[in-house]
Amino acid sequence: MTSSVAAVWGHRGVLRLLVQRDLTVKYQQSVLGYIWSLIEPLGMGLIYYFVFGVLYGERVGPAHASYPLFVLTGVFAWMWVSSSLNESTSALTGQARLITTMKVPREVFPIGRVIGRFAEYLAGVPILIIAAILFDGDFGWNMLALPLALMLQAILLTGISLLLSSLNVLLRDVERLMRLAQRALFYAAPIIYPLSRVQQSDVPEWVKTLYEINPLVGIFQLHHAAWIANEWPPNWLLITSAAGCLIVLLSGWWVFRRLEPAVLKEL
Repeated sequence: MTSSVAAVWGHRGVLRLLVQRDLTVKYQQSVLGYIWSLIEPLGMGLIYYFVFGVLYGERVGPAHASYPLFVLTGVFAWMWVSSSLNESTSALTGQARLITTMKVPREVFPIGRVIGRFAEYLAGVPILIIAAILFDGDFGWNMLALPLALMLQAILLTGISLLLSSLNVLLRDVERLMRLAQRALFYAAPIIYPLSRVQQSDVPEWVKTLYEINPLVGIFQLHHAAWIANEWPPNWLLITSAAGCLIVLLSGWWVFRRLEPAVLKEL
């Protein structure tokens, strides 16, 4: 794995070009261009705010913490997850000719999809800053949670993308399965509801344990904490999420390397 990581780093120029190409192709025939990467999460955020904030009067934490800000921070981070999962499954099958003709580490293709969607997330950070100003967000030490959340999320998505992209070449059902899995993952993390609601619920303890070992739980809690200080997750949750992210990365990279000969033969 060390040599594989070094090879990817050595071809970082190719990786950058792949990301630029994907972004250009994705928006080249669109009138609004990159603005679409902001419209979709904003639209989702407004819908969830109307349902849970207006109809049900949802509030997050103490009085100063605003639900609109809470849901926007969660939805913008989720769009990075959702888009990466969607595009990484076809990262190899959709670029078969390029993969079989270019002498570059094949890992750059799924990793490039994750980086491209990260660029779209960064484009939405100014919206989150404006939302934090409008809805009493916190601009203090808690903002250190954002780079930590981004680092853990990048590690997790890289591992998942390597795993899914290689498996999807051999088992085309993976792409269809992920559409269903994404719906479950969306509600299995504190994206539109606070973590405290799960911890204070009457569900069995083993269900809560399974819920909390999901790396996405700690990641999304960090995204909320970056703008709402009282959402800072406990240390044990951070350790659990970090360990889960590293396990997924190592597993995904190992599976990718093991399946690479079969994947190239299939392509």
